[in-house]
Amino acid sequence: MIEKHTCKNGLRIVQEKVPAVRSVTIGIWVLTGSRNETEKNNGISHFLEHMFFKGTETRSAKDIAEAFDAIGGQVNAFTSKEYTCFYAKVLDNHKEYALEILSDMFFHSSFDENEMEREKKVVLEEIKMYEDTPDDIVHDLLSHASYGDHPLGYPILGTESHLKSFKPDTLRGYIADRYTPDNVVVSVAGNIDGSFIQKVESYFGTFGTKNESEPIVKPVFHANHMERNKDTEQAHLCIGYDGLPVGDDLTYSLIIMNNVLGGSMSSRLFQEVREQKGLAYAVFSYHSSFLDNGLLTIYAGTGNEQLPLLRETISSTVNELISNGITDKELTNSKEQLKGSLMLSLESTNSRMSRNGRNELMLKRHRTMDDMIKEIDAVDHGTIQAVIETIFKSNPSTALIAPK
Repeated sequence: MIEKHTCKNGLRIVQEKVPAVRSVTIGIWVLTGSRNETEKNNGISHFLEHMFFKGTETRSAKDIAEAFDAIGGQVNAFTSKEYTCFYAKVLDNHKEYALEILSDMFFHSSFDENEMEREKKVVLEEIKMYEDTPDDIVHDLLSHASYGDHPLGYPILGTESHLKSFKPDTLRGYIADRYTPDNVVVSVAGNIDGSFIQKVESYFGTFGTKNESEPIVKPVFHANHMERNKDTEQAHLCIGYDGLPVGDDLTYSLIIMNNVLGGSMSSRLFQEVREQKGLAYAVFSYHSSFLDNGLLTIYAGTGNEQLPLLRETISSTVNELISNGITDKELTNSKEQLKGSLMLSLESTNSRMSRNGRNELMLKRHRTMDDMIKEIDAVDHGTIQAVIETIFKSNPSTALIAPK
């Protein structure tokens, strides 16, 4: 059962007891990402995520690393377009120690200028590594094509020029604006008892809040095409359709429809593009949900000379889906696959922590496994058709990275 507690300062704590395991995963979720940035500070959410690991007032970066290694724990973080998460997975007898270190990083990071300059070099190498991976950056290019100058079109990593401009006060100012109690959720899952909520509140329940929050601006989807020439062996193609926001009533219908289209090895795109025609090694589709919209993406990489046939094959596969929907067998199989993945996720405290943290942060509500199974079972050809008509009603955006 999921317990939820709201502190006096507005910060929310969600925890799920899993007595059958010996691990505990603690995650600090912050409702901020590249979407909340400006043209001048793009990349600051991701850089700040790095800097939280670079030392506090009482611990050096090495001290933090050694502290988790000494207890056999795992610690990491990630930044997305709409949220940032810092998390640690440890044995249950080390949970309070891990919580103390995470809170120290969260509240007392020193942002030393020398550490900042070193970490800028690290992130710059991360950007270069990303640039050397065209099958990754083509997805950023698609976001830019789809959302234009809206922050959802910004790259999460930022750029070299943005990175060089960041100062300690730049980070502290961003924290003051975005790292406020109403934007923070602490999610815990594992072998814990009810009293652990009080431990979390003792660290996170008293810091101050900002009185006003800036409203987010809903993006407008654009059916644009963007292209970059790069010295690559393959052409990398992304096609994007205007999708659904997080929590939409048709979410499970969309997941099942996407599974049939390109979300699995038995999907139509995989079978047609790879198995039948041998046009690509990697071909898939996925849906990204944001607070007020979403993006359905199709990706494939192929030799430049096969690009026209690849486009034609993807187009005919999508048109067949639009015209005839999915079969009874596809509907049944996809439902069982989705239910299976949900059940298997229960075996991981990481998965439970992530699901609960993200649901609380983005939706402020939680559903039981039985509720989710009922919603999946309720998906039928009618709701699948409603999703198809919603997603494919307008022209897509496209992005291409290819050799000259």
